Amino acid sequence: MCILLFKFDPRPVSKNAYRLILAANRDEFYHRPSKSADFWDNSNEILSGALVTNFLTGDLDSYSYLKKVSVEGHLYNGFNLLAADLNTTKGDVICYYGNKGEPEPVFLNPGIYGLSNSLLDTPWKKLQYGKQLFTEVVKRSQDLTKEDLVQELLTVMNNQEPQLPDPAIEDQGKDYIRPILNKYAAVCVRCPGYGTRTNTVILIDSEGRVTFTERNLINADVNKWTTSTYEFKLHT
Repeated sequence: MCILLFKFDPRPVSKNAYRLILAANRDEFYHRPSKSADFWDNSNEILSGALVTNFLTGDLDSYSYLKKVSVEGHLYNGFNLLAADLNTTKGDVICYYGNKGEPEPVFLNPGIYGLSNSLLDTPWKKLQYGKQLFTEVVKRSQDLTKEDLVQELLTVMNNQEPQLPDPAIEDQGKDYIRPILNKYAAVCVRCPGYGTRTNTVILIDSEGRVTFTERNLINADVNKWTTSTYEFKLHT
């Protein structure tokens, strides 16, 4: 069960403010083969874990791409997509589409949002608690160094306090979830052989400078992690 929290502010009033603050956990089986996020080629134009390639390599804007995806959304198992056009001169846009929700994508207003294994801002207790912790850090973001902000966001994403009882999460998982519910209902999941194996933090400041930090599990050992950081500036 992955979780993603973000604040979107396309017109920050201060130079110390951020246009986007995003923190996410990737949860899956520890031994599943995977690659860390990296630049795809020598052009250094695409940094990702190789997902949603059609959007990253295409020419469509975020809404048009999600609109195209929504036409065939009913053919797939449940998924959520966030797509953004972050442009210093034209203004920032973030759009959302979930194929189990509204039939068409929506533009997101400035604000704080959360996403887990359901639709955007579904009020699961772990998501609400994560948003609360995230919001507390975001409120102090202009007073923190960039490095301290990243560390505080990583602390939020590694919170293992179960948020129970939560009938909604128990009902969705049914018999598979109940034996591990105490671990599964936390922002950071720690179950035998399964759980949070990647933390990602993305910061974009008022000048379009990006800091991308990824923390990855090493050899399925929850006591061993490696951290990579990339810094670059958005194209205008």
